[in-house]
Amino acid sequence: QVQLVESGGGLVQAGGSLTLSCAASGLTFSYSDMGWFRQGPGMEREFVVGMGWNGGSIDTADSVSGRFTVSRDNAKMTVYLQMNSLKPEDTAGYYCAATLPFYSGGISRRERDYQYWGQGTQVTVSS
Repeated sequence: QVQLVESGGGLVQAGGSLTLSCAASGLTFSYSDMGWFRQGPGMEREFVVGMGWNGGSIDTADSVSGRFTVSRDNAKMTVYLQMNSLKPEDTAGYYCAATLPFYSGGISRRERDYQYWGQGTQVTVSS
């Protein structure tokens, strides 16, 4: 059974930083693209950043480019989201997601291309 478990969320002041982690199990992690999505209050879930299974490709949403960085440790089966210069508009539930192994469509921004999802971790940025 595949599980993705996010951690690291919390309350932070604007301008601060947080690092989210997503630990995977039951998944051929090394061969799955990983993505981070978020859903703010009253908003649809949106793509934040994705990383290819080999770590060589990254796609970042314009809204977080230059502030958020994704990385992965295949040995630990964990993907990270380093978030700097946080803004109140970054307040959201953050979800990690994984594709099936060897997904061939390139890093996707579409939810439907991710087979597995975590339960999310809340990030709240105060002004």
